[in-house]
Amino acid sequence: MSQPAGFGVISREQLLSLDGLAFLQGIVTGELPQPPISETLGFRLVEVAAGRAVFEGLPEFRHYNPIGSVHGGFAATLLDSALGCAIFSTLKAGDTWTTLELKVNFVRGMNQDTGVVRAEGRIIHPGRTVATSEGDLRDAKGRLLAHATTTCMVFPAGAAK
Repeated sequence: MSQPAGFGVISREQLLSLDGLAFLQGIVTGELPQPPISETLGFRLVEVAAGRAVFEGLPEFRHYNPIGSVHGGFAATLLDSALGCAIFSTLKAGDTWTTLELKVNFVRGMNQDTGVVRAEGRIIHPGRTVATSEGDLRDAKGRLLAHATTTCMVFPAGAAK
C-alpha cells in the first residue's frame, strides 16, 4: 500500500481521466487524497466496489447541536457521501454527477459515546442521466441510526453542459 495522500483535491483533468471506481479506489488505498470535508467532519471512505461505497465516522462533541446531541447534518453528510459515491462508482471516465435530492430518515440519535458509525450506500438504478441509490447508517452493534435515498444527475462525458 502506498503512503496515504492525506486530504485535498486533484486536478479536474486527473479526475476526468479516471472512471468513478478507479478514482474512489485510489482514495481508499491512499493513492489519492480524502476530500477536505472528511477532515472537517472526521469521516473517511473505507470501502468501495461497483455500486457500493462505505464511509466511517466518529460522532464527537464537536458535532453537537444546541440540544446536546450530534447534529443530524453529520448523519446526512455521511449518507450523502456514501449514496453519491455508490453512484459515482458506476460512472465511466469523464462522466460527472451531482446530487439532486437526498431524503434522510433519522431513527436513533447519536452522542459522543456512540462510537464509530458506518454509512453504506448501494446503487438502485444506474441511469444514463439520472441515477438513484439507497443506504443506511449503523453503529458498531449494527443498530440502525438513519436510512436514506438519493437521486443524482449524471452528466455523460462529452455531453453539452
